[in-house]
Amino acid sequence: KMRLSVAFRYAHRSHASIRRSRAGVKVLNSENSFIPVNSAVSYLRVREASSTSGTSETVVYQNRQELKAIREPNPGLKPTLAIIQAGEDDGLLEVNKKMAGKIGLNVMQICLPHQCREEEVIEEILRLNEDSRVHGIFLHLPQSFLSKSVRNAIKPQKDVDGVSDLNVGRVVLGDQRDGFASPVAGAVLEMLARHDAPLVGKMAVLLGLEGPLKATLQFLLQNNGMMVQTHQWSSKPVQKQIMDSDVVVFLETGHKGLPPTWLRPGVAVINLSSALMEVFVAAVVICQHVVRSSRRWIQEQQYQPWRLRPLKLQSLSPVPSDIEISRAQTPKPISQLAQEIGLLPEELEAYGNTKAKVHLSLLNRLQHQPNGKYVLVAGITPTPLGEGKSTVTIGLVQALSAHLKLNSFACLRQPSQGPTFGVKGGAAGGGYAQVIPMEEFNLHLTGDIHAITAANNLVAAAIDARILHEATQSDKALYSRLVPSVNGVRCFSPIQMARLQRLGINKSDPSDLTPEEVRAFVRLDLDPEKVTWQRVVDTNDRFLRKITVGQANTEKGHARQTQFDIAVASEIMAILALTDGLADMRARLGRMVVGSSRNGQSITADDLGVTGALAVLMKDAIKPTLMQTLEGTPVFVHAGPFANIAHGNSSVLADKLALKLVGEEGYVVTEAGFGADIGMEKFFNIKCRTSGLRPDVVVLVATVRALKMHGGGPNVTAGVPLPKEYINENLQLVADGCSNLKKQIQIAHLFGVPVVVALNVFKTDTQAEIDMVCCIAEASGASAAVQCHHWSRGGRGSVELAHAVKKVASQKNHFQFLYNLQDSIVEKIRTIAQKVYGADDIELSPEAQAKIDHYNQQGFGALPICMAKTHLSLSHMPEKKGVPTGFILPIRDIRASIGAGFIYPLVGTMSTMPGLPTRPCFYDIDLDPVTEEIKGLF
Repeated sequence: KMRLSVAFRYAHRSHASIRRSRAGVKVLNSENSFIPVNSAVSYLRVREASSTSGTSETVVYQNRQELKAIREPNPGLKPTLAIIQAGEDDGLLEVNKKMAGKIGLNVMQICLPHQCREEEVIEEILRLNEDSRVHGIFLHLPQSFLSKSVRNAIKPQKDVDGVSDLNVGRVVLGDQRDGFASPVAGAVLEMLARHDAPLVGKMAVLLGLEGPLKATLQFLLQNNGMMVQTHQWSSKPVQKQIMDSDVVVFLETGHKGLPPTWLRPGVAVINLSSALMEVFVAAVVICQHVVRSSRRWIQEQQYQPWRLRPLKLQSLSPVPSDIEISRAQTPKPISQLAQEIGLLPEELEAYGNTKAKVHLSLLNRLQHQPNGKYVLVAGITPTPLGEGKSTVTIGLVQALSAHLKLNSFACLRQPSQGPTFGVKGGAAGGGYAQVIPMEEFNLHLTGDIHAITAANNLVAAAIDARILHEATQSDKALYSRLVPSVNGVRCFSPIQMARLQRLGINKSDPSDLTPEEVRAFVRLDLDPEKVTWQRVVDTNDRFLRKITVGQANTEKGHARQTQFDIAVASEIMAILALTDGLADMRARLGRMVVGSSRNGQSITADDLGVTGALAVLMKDAIKPTLMQTLEGTPVFVHAGPFANIAHGNSSVLADKLALKLVGEEGYVVTEAGFGADIGMEKFFNIKCRTSGLRPDVVVLVATVRALKMHGGGPNVTAGVPLPKEYINENLQLVADGCSNLKKQIQIAHLFGVPVVVALNVFKTDTQAEIDMVCCIAEASGASAAVQCHHWSRGGRGSVELAHAVKKVASQKNHFQFLYNLQDSIVEKIRTIAQKVYGADDIELSPEAQAKIDHYNQQGFGALPICMAKTHLSLSHMPEKKGVPTGFILPIRDIRASIGAGFIYPLVGTMSTMPGLPTRPCFYDIDLDPVTEEIKGLF
């Protein structure tokens, strides 16, 4: 039974006058004879209890059915009402638990100390705001706690009590679609709705109400057609106004009630000061709001149509420098872009105003959303200057989204600072097809490469330290240090337990190991000559290609030769690009082979005990970075492996996130490094195997200048003016060079994927040269060949390309891999060499053959192949242009990236550490100390 005499201390809202709310309703009886307010309390409570009980049961039933419908497609959902209170009064909790149980809700009680500070309340509110299980927050607190800061700390969508300024403002504006009104005000409206007389045109007086409750109730009544006056008890004309009113709503604040002589016959009187109102509000309306909040939350979790507002782009002629163009455009706040493409606020982790990390939880939220179309941008064999794959990628998505109004996402690699300060410059695109701000894109970004460098070098430090300690300590000393006694207790760490299991030692007590087991556990016995793990740095530094470490006296003569690689060549970078989540990344990091023991066993990061620390260093790097193009379309920047010494593609995660966000009719455009023979082949054979994704179309980028080089034109050197052959029309060189274009189209067809050729037009190209390339491309099997002017015009310069991609991507293709994983390592290498590069055969060095035998013995033979080869020729000889034939591909060494999941043969004299040229880019890069603007970056 409802004990109406119980006072629940319903510390309601910030309204000063409503602290110990005990509600009741006083109305006229059926004969319209007046019942004095004070004398009729008992009668009216009984009468209204019956009415309210019936109404509440109806509301409970409706909410139970609504929640059932919500949970049917979301069985894991159980909405929760969180009650924050001071002290441990369980009265209100029990009422809410009872009603919530009828509906199917959870109730969570947070009891703060009676004398808690405002900061403690706000801290608790902020925690509940971020808890996805909580769909309603109710403050059961004394008025002194309910400051403006406290009330507005609650997320409006969880403010089921309607106390935040935003929710009150929505009531004032007559728009409650996304918010909640005060339950007390709602209850008043409900009672009046059950009164016989219509509300429109009637006069209501609100007496003794203050704060948000007064504002909410006033505008709710006005929105229902009533005239409303508000008064305090001290107001002089209050008696006359009450006598002229049709409805009186009052709150007792030290007064005994309304004198009967003030009330005319027929008036409806509602007293907000007794227990029945509280029971109805707390136990029914609050729960009703929680159900509505959960429904809105579920709706927010569904795929949201894009509301992208492109940025206007005014192209100039002549085209200014890249950095001038970038600075002339004001990017949208990244939070705005995220909202436009359907990201939720909690899925975004901002790094300043123009870039943000995106949480992987998005994949779970949109797991049932169909993927969009998957477009790969590759290229012909490039000149040392690059042929503009990044600009084509960006120009294409600008055309798709800003001009064709189709959802599209670009997925790009993060540039290494090696080329940025070396010879090639940045990788943000160029001209009017750029990612902005370009200096943020090219420098540091969100620190992913720094995280990779730190993680990689932690492994290197652990290797050398372990070799030293094993060489200078006994088994007993090693064991006591690896498994120390802490407060008299010795225990293995989880990663040490995993090592014991790999060794076949099923013991958990350190004191139970035999001397033989202790020795097996503490000694990795790494052979210094067989350490394959290198240190890395994100700088082109040729003098680190071969170094000696351990020369200080403290290292006791344990020196060895080693080397540095460029940071993006680290296996950890490849893992970042290929992983599908935190658990998978941690497992891959643990599988990384760092060398061999003296008896030939592979030693992994797990054996070193460093895996957990690596995962910690990489936990933020795994999230793709959101940026935008010059025309305000979205871009994911994530991972940056080189294509000549690694697999050369942006991350699987970025592609998967983007494919969900664009929707079934959208497009994700991702780029493969260097020529199609390198980046595209690895995209198909490695990335697509790992991700399970299948491309719909390949955009093959070509330039007239690169085709002239393949047709026999003179060498091109970065930083040196182009020879006249590349400036003047020369149709013969173009025709001869198209052999390389034809070969790259054929390579794409090996995988069953259609090709659209995008001719990246330069101002020195003639129309005759352009027409010739397009004609030969289509004759060679391209589904379409179009000229692109995105560099000078932005997205509108690639509209023809966008139409061609849309048409070809809609057609069914017959994707297939080039080789089976079960083929031998040698056969997989031979298949790539012959079918992709055009070699007659391969030649294995004795060292490479020995490595193959070792990898087969270790069970690594079924991994895909990642060829490390020059990007300047289809062959291993950079000077051989066009389509070289009649050559034998030399495999001088083979390495294994077991964590990343591939074997990589080194072809010819490939180096994993670039060097600086005579005149690097850094000569032109500077900082204005006054404006802090960067100069000379391109």
